[in-house]
Amino acid sequence: MSSIFSKIIASDIPCYKIDENDEFLAFLDIMPLTIGHVLVIPKIEIDYIFDIEDDVLARMMVFAKSVAKKVENKIECKRMGVAVIGLEVPHAHMHLVPLQSVSDINFEKAKLSLSSEELETIAKRING
Repeated sequence: MSSIFSKIIASDIPCYKIDENDEFLAFLDIMPLTIGHVLVIPKIEIDYIFDIEDDVLARMMVFAKSVAKKVENKIECKRMGVAVIGLEVPHAHMHLVPLQSVSDINFEKAKLSLSSEELETIAKRING
């Protein structure tokens, strides 16, 4: 089950990387709900998040927590929201969304349209 995320993991498609370890990758969503919206994915190819082995899922949440802390230290927000939708890409993933209000995590609203330069600047700000 290859997906666009598998291609990002293999470096066949570039991303705006926020963090990475042997098991997981975090990168900016290129169609974000808010500035600093990050996707956290396992490097194993698995479609449904609740099919991930318990110990791996636990480590994924701990990884996501460290990414969320990194983002909220650089992007002003009241909280970091977490969402798992799983319908867009057939590869398990979590959305980490910097929130000012609950409406910021409404996936039915229009996404931001950011240039590659803007995304690069955001990634550098978070990683800086």
